[in-house]
Amino acid sequence: MNGTIQITLPPRLYQQIRTLVADGWFRDEDDLLFEALRRFLDVHRPELLERFIREDVEWGLHGEE
Repeated sequence: MNGTIQITLPPRLYQQIRTLVADGWFRDEDDLLFEALRRFLDVHRPELLERFIREDVEWGLHGEE
């Protein structure tokens, strides 16, 4: 399933993205943002998994049925 997200970026960041695309580092802005998000999730996956597990345990101990 594909999704669409619309964001507003600060002008300086947007210009940096456009420059990277223009210089050939990425096919387009979507490609750059996809890669940035993928890398962020890869780096932070252990933290995120731990957080989700902790929330599940808390819900199991104190959640409502």
